[in-house]
Amino acid sequence: MRSLLTTRLYFVPLNLGVARMGIVRAFPDLLEKRGILLADGAMGSNLFGMGLQTGDCPELWNDEHPDRIANLHQRFIDAGADIILTNTFGGTRYRLKLHNVAHRVGELNRKGARIARKQVEQAGRKVMVGGSVGPTGEILQPLGSLSIEAAADAFEEQARALMEGGADVIWIETMSSREEATAAVTGVSRTGLAVIATFSVDTNGRTMMGLTPDDIVQLGLELENSPFAIGANCGVGAADTVAAIVNMRMAIHARQWETRVVAKANCGVPEYIDGQIVYSGTEKTMADYVRLCVDAGADIIGGCCGTTPGHVQAMRLALDSHVRQASPDPAAIERRLGAVSAGAKAQYRGDMSVAGGAVRTRGERKSRRRPRR
Repeated sequence: MRSLLTTRLYFVPLNLGVARMGIVRAFPDLLEKRGILLADGAMGSNLFGMGLQTGDCPELWNDEHPDRIANLHQRFIDAGADIILTNTFGGTRYRLKLHNVAHRVGELNRKGARIARKQVEQAGRKVMVGGSVGPTGEILQPLGSLSIEAAADAFEEQARALMEGGADVIWIETMSSREEATAAVTGVSRTGLAVIATFSVDTNGRTMMGLTPDDIVQLGLELENSPFAIGANCGVGAADTVAAIVNMRMAIHARQWETRVVAKANCGVPEYIDGQIVYSGTEKTMADYVRLCVDAGADIIGGCCGTTPGHVQAMRLALDSHVRQASPDPAAIERRLGAVSAGAKAQYRGDMSVAGGAVRTRGERKSRRRPRR
């Protein structure tokens, strides 16, 4: 069995010294102490409610409106979050060049991490800073023009700035392709910090680029620097995220791999109402989602798009009061959270084919019929 303590996660260059080793160990130690950690909610959708406009660069707010970013972090801390993610999701040179600020990668990421660091140091309890790293927005080779090596360098540039600003862990999120995830983990691992890598399982039980939860687990095993934790974030709502966690845990067990799993689902699905994007998830929905994530075997649970501090507070209460039950099957997830995709159900049955996820069984067809009234 592969042990958490024997993966290359804990390799730290000698020149980082004792102080850096303490930072590297801090995040795994907190998880070991508390058992399950609660991550925060959304950054982007909450910033829109605070004045960010469509097309604006959120990372510029680390410089222009640091008080608003700090306020959002504080609200998540007050709600009970153990981990807050920096306002740096689009902080690579490739994303920032869309706003003509690619030359400010170091500055904006350091400022984002420092804002979060200041808030957690005033929390009165142990709260960790996750340095948020999102996709480059480019298509990597062989389908696109960006090489894995160039992308890895860009991810390293961002991650080093986040580390300098005070991040405890580098949190890679919303990955879709094998190539970009490889580049991201390769680049950020050069900092020596713990690494989390989560994928958006949003296309019938797969990522947009076709990775199943089983594929994600296999990739985590194959990477030279295996992430401390892998998981699912964003997506199409809580039900499919929980299903992805169940399927990941099954794949991890089959490979006898000892690793951590992260769930950070969207708060329902977005709807356009009265000129605003509104997410359908309620506090009760997100509380049920937390309970099911615990049962599914998640070690870190949070919310993605649409998740407010109010949702996180409900999630905290649910997490603290829940006693773990048996892992849910798709039917149990649907009873609590709504429809699970055909692809996720097929994977649960052991069918990893695209065709398997596209074909409904007779039982499923029958269950979808409604009496005429």
